[in-house]
Amino acid sequence: MRWTLTTLLLMLATAAAQAQTIQLYAAGSLRAALTEIARAFEADSGGRKVETTFAASGLLRERIEAGAAAPVFTSADTGHPERLIEQDLAVPPVSVFARNELCALVREGFSVTSETLLDVLLDPKVRLGTSTPNADPSGDYAFSLFAKAEALKPGAKAILEGKALGLTGGPSSAKPPQGRSPYAWLMRSDQADIFLTYCTNAVQARAEIPALCIVSSGKPLNVAADYGLIALRSGPAAAQDLVRYILAEKAQAILLRRGFGPGSPPR
Repeated sequence: MRWTLTTLLLMLATAAAQAQTIQLYAAGSLRAALTEIARAFEADSGGRKVETTFAASGLLRERIEAGAAAPVFTSADTGHPERLIEQDLAVPPVSVFARNELCALVREGFSVTSETLLDVLLDPKVRLGTSTPNADPSGDYAFSLFAKAEALKPGAKAILEGKALGLTGGPSSAKPPQGRSPYAWLMRSDQADIFLTYCTNAVQARAEIPALCIVSSGKPLNVAADYGLIALRSGPAAAQDLVRYILAEKAQAILLRRGFGPGSPPR
């Protein structure tokens, strides 16, 4: 087969472009913020591209362990990145680049405040939605909230764990229609009365369904979520550039505007 000079140049250009593409695996709750950050990085880095994959952090970590090429990983906790470091798959340390908290997303018709939230959650008639523990940090954070509830009302932990519906974040969880908030979709389809999720997720859901109410978990039940960032050892040098970009001022401003708390970038 004969190759023309034009064809060879095109092939070389395509290969170069592919070499400049950085795969970013990221927690689903970061979809809006990191999509914006990825586009900003592309604009500021002279043509390097970022290809994003969003899913539950635990499921993404399992893909990386199975050999997926994802040189940059942002998780909704620090535990999943730490596990990759323990296996010598990632470069330490884990950088906490953003923070979040749990809120209660409440459907119309329920009167709930931070002070009455626990009593309402314990009501046998109230359907309580969470994400899937172990697969999705949001589910783990919800179960941490249940542990805090035990100190306020003995027996609450077992009751809440027993009634929690793991509706999102699992390997077989139902997927919402393209472009929809999974939490707005779940509430619209009458699968839960209250859903414990990140406050940023709750805000996005209420943007779709204004009748939904967002209730802070309150200080006694508050669970903070630290988001961790690492680069994989197998990734290109450009992966470290993306990590530094996410930790820098411009990306941090985007995260703050999207409702996330500030991280603690390395000094």
